[in-house]
Amino acid sequence: MSEDTATIYETIRLRFEDGIAILKLNRPDKMNALNVQMRAEMADAIRRAGERARVLVITGKGRGFCSGQDLGDRTGAAEIDLEQVLQKEYGPLIRGIHDAPIPVIAAVNGPAAGAGANIALACDVVIAAESAYFMQVFSRIGLIPDAGGTYFLPRSVGLARAMGLALFGDKLPARKAAEWGLIWEAVPDEEFDAVWRARARQLAEGPTQAYKRIRQALRASFDNDFETQYAFESRLQGEAGRTRDFKESVRAFLEKRKPRHEGR
Repeated sequence: MSEDTATIYETIRLRFEDGIAILKLNRPDKMNALNVQMRAEMADAIRRAGERARVLVITGKGRGFCSGQDLGDRTGAAEIDLEQVLQKEYGPLIRGIHDAPIPVIAAVNGPAAGAGANIALACDVVIAAESAYFMQVFSRIGLIPDAGGTYFLPRSVGLARAMGLALFGDKLPARKAAEWGLIWEAVPDEEFDAVWRARARQLAEGPTQAYKRIRQALRASFDNDFETQYAFESRLQGEAGRTRDFKESVRAFLEKRKPRHEGR
């Protein structure tokens, strides 16, 4: 096990454990609110995790996952060009998660609000503690959901629920978020750490090349008609059938043993 921590990053921690990269937001006194430095460090850590690990987990230190933008990060916050901030600072972070070559899990240990909620939704799988909640707070300060929120929300829960979450800015408890399909699962707080670690191990030990193509195929389906999607699915399946992961899985099945997936 190796660890890349404070010698490189100040606002986050990045640890590698047996093929799992764990990125922990580390501003607990600010509920892990996002400042300029944290966004840059997260984008860099996500890139490094994609190069070294088989799965990435993003979580928070302390009682919160991420409370969103730190409004006290800059003087004159009301005069900042938010379009430029989103393009230059949030863009590399959100795209890094969305385009990562490995599965990304958000382990939401506490409140996820604003951009913090949408960073979680950018991940492939969201596992939340039952005490956590999700909140699109933007309308309360005269803004719209950002950090990918207008993309991820309606695709996850449909237009009606996305509209209500965005307009009212209400808290959505983790259990209801799971019932709505916004996240994968909500688990009791006392089981939370063990559950996300077990899920991360499962992905780290699994067929990475298949996971890559699963993510590609499911995301493309929102924009394709049936024939286009079927052709894309068929092409990806042909590629998957030529990988070492598939061949090893077939051998393991025939030999009645657990597959041993290695490499990327």
